[in-house]
Amino acid sequence: MSTRPVARVGRRVALAGAAALTATLALAAPAAAHAEVEADKPQALAKDVTLTFVSEAESESAGFTELRVVLPEGIAPADVTLGEAPKGWKLKATSEGYTIGGPALKAGVDAEHQIKVRQLPDAEEIAFKTVETYSDGEVSRWIELPTGGDEPEQPAPALKLKAAAPGAKPDGPSAGPTKNEQAAPAPSAGEPTAEATDSKPDAKAAEDDEGSSAGLVVGGAVVALAVLGGGAWWLVKRRTASSQS
Repeated sequence: MSTRPVARVGRRVALAGAAALTATLALAAPAAAHAEVEADKPQALAKDVTLTFVSEAESESAGFTELRVVLPEGIAPADVTLGEAPKGWKLKATSEGYTIGGPALKAGVDAEHQIKVRQLPDAEEIAFKTVETYSDGEVSRWIELPTGGDEPEQPAPALKLKAAAPGAKPDGPSAGPTKNEQAAPAPSAGEPTAEATDSKPDAKAAEDDEGSSAGLVVGGAVVALAVLGGGAWWLVKRRTASSQS
């Protein structure tokens, strides 16, 4: 009996099994991310980094009107400035990150915008949870993070970072106001600042307080002596006038 038919059957079974396994894996694989982020300098502690966000349109009847982004730890809203964005869209800082939106985009048009970050945090990977809003009110949330090795169905845009450059250090917190804040007016040249008026050392302040108290005591004593002296002079004068009469 020839072994060729058996070998052919074995190959067919193997090919069929491989095809079935491929189809199963394809069905089990999570959907491709519809919100993504890229960086021109994807490195920890890199400065003045431009991040590009792309939200893929899913609706066939409505367009994007707003994106709400939650910044990862290590990036403050004050550290972000707007780069390129759809025409008419504006960025507004929030307590957790920022929103960017404006006139509705056409249905099927992806929403792409860029921000410039003062410095990236010292991390291996950072995620930007994103909530997308369409003109018909539909909301799509790409906010899930991987847990236990499983890929989420709606993952937040994530950015893997290379190790920080040798000698790189994190800057201090941003001192600039956010988009929602206004800078206080500068004092005039002859007007002392709040820092100057409040920066008097405690010992000096105590000395001033003691000097003021001593001045009050001495002043009170002088007034009392003056009153007593005036009263004594009036009493002597009255007695002299009585004796002469």
